[in-house]
Amino acid sequence: MKKLLASAAFSLALGALAVGQQPQPTFHDELLDHFQDSWVLQGTIAGKETTHDLTNDWVLNHQYLRIHEVSREKNAQGNPAYEAMVFIGWDQPNNRYFAIWLDIWGGFGKATVGYAPHSGDEIHFLFNDGKSDFHTTFLYDRKADRWEWRMDNEENGKLTPFARVKLTKRNPAN
Repeated sequence: MKKLLASAAFSLALGALAVGQQPQPTFHDELLDHFQDSWVLQGTIAGKETTHDLTNDWVLNHQYLRIHEVSREKNAQGNPAYEAMVFIGWDQPNNRYFAIWLDIWGGFGKATVGYAPHSGDEIHFLFNDGKSDFHTTFLYDRKADRWEWRMDNEENGKLTPFARVKLTKRNPAN
């Protein structure tokens, strides 16, 4: 009987929370709509030439653009050398994008969440772990319908390139 009462009280508390909370409006973003689809990423990351496949789609009631990135290069165990899931959403109260970057390196902390203002065809995320800044910039070329990513480490106000890659739509035959 005590378990039944406790369960009922918990259910009522959850119901009360749900009534008081309102979801933010569905996130529609014309620029990120161009980022949906399947892409091939090619370029230099950490000084090495690389190729990754990306599949990007809207998830969770169109609140987040999910980027699933998988390198074609394999590690010694035959698994992708790199894999990430990135969720880009909109921080309504602060009028800015946010990105949650989760990858095979693990760990979840300050450096996993970055913020960016909306600025034309560019989204410049800044990730900070409390010690240093990491810049990830997505640039959209409307004429070519492709993206470029630039990633830079920042130390003492100086940017050092980490990655320079271009994304092109994946041909279904690839």
